[in-house]
Amino acid sequence: MDTPVLAEALTLLQKESKNWQVPIVTLVAERSRDPFQVLISTLLSLRTKDEVTTEASRRLFSQAVIPRDMLKLTAARIEKLIYPVGFYKRKADNILLICRILLDEYGGQVPGDLDTLLKLPGVGRKTANLVLTLGFGKPGICVDTHVHRISNRLGYVRTRNPDETETALRAKLPLEWWIPVNDILVAFGQALCKPVSPWCSRCPVAGLCERTGVTRSR
Repeated sequence: MDTPVLAEALTLLQKESKNWQVPIVTLVAERSRDPFQVLISTLLSLRTKDEVTTEASRRLFSQAVIPRDMLKLTAARIEKLIYPVGFYKRKADNILLICRILLDEYGGQVPGDLDTLLKLPGVGRKTANLVLTLGFGKPGICVDTHVHRISNRLGYVRTRNPDETETALRAKLPLEWWIPVNDILVAFGQALCKPVSPWCSRCPVAGLCERTGVTRSR
């Protein structure tokens, strides 16, 4: 799939995405415009369903929305607030570590560059890019399992893991799509382009898709 075809696919999917569920981190970003809340909600979302992340984020942010207030909570209290997100004990510890680092080294503010974000406990490239794009509005490409799978399924990239996909997309995806591509493909992946047996019969871009790796569909 060449760049103009991908742009056509993303344009079609962006129109359709209004009918699909918005990813929870995007909702947090739209509501708060706060990089700290984007960072914490993204950490909570890792290996966790959106509906669980939604409620965990709501409970946690009802108690604290800035690093200084978060540090007033114990790890046990945070665990209780965010349960049952995946790896909730480790995430509680990382949240407190991150808040201490933010206060001690960055004046309580979330840093706005990729390399610095990647030094924070529990923060990988997916989380760091989401904070940059949704928290700061800076160019970045957030590649999660949906973006990796669908980019390859469409035939736009041929990569083995999300990090390779991010590198490939940075090399060929037009800059205008860097920020929205995650929202679009996550919503698409949750609604139609499932990992197993995707809804190809309902797909708005079926005619543009190479269906790489698809052995069974609906």
